[in-house]
Amino acid sequence: MRTKGKKRELTQEEIDEIVIAQADDESTWDKPVRVKKTKLTSVFSGELAARVVFLARLHREPNAENWLRRIIEERVELEEAAYTSYKRDLAAKATK
Repeated sequence: MRTKGKKRELTQEEIDEIVIAQADDESTWDKPVRVKKTKLTSVFSGELAARVVFLARLHREPNAENWLRRIIEERVELEEAAYTSYKRDLAAKATK
């Protein structure tokens, strides 16, 4: 007997039994849902994409692609500055 207002959650076995019983009855199923991969999950593993989305939200970026673009641009600028500095140091050592 159920108490009013509280629904008991079904166990995984009970859910499986219901699904198996209704599997051949087309009227119990909704239309198929089509799911497209996002650009992010096409490029990265699901775990890495989830981390990117989390960090983008943390930085209040409207979408993960914008945040990722900004991060990559910042990293490229850092790498270019390090390379320029290294070249300058190498040139200074060569003239001594």
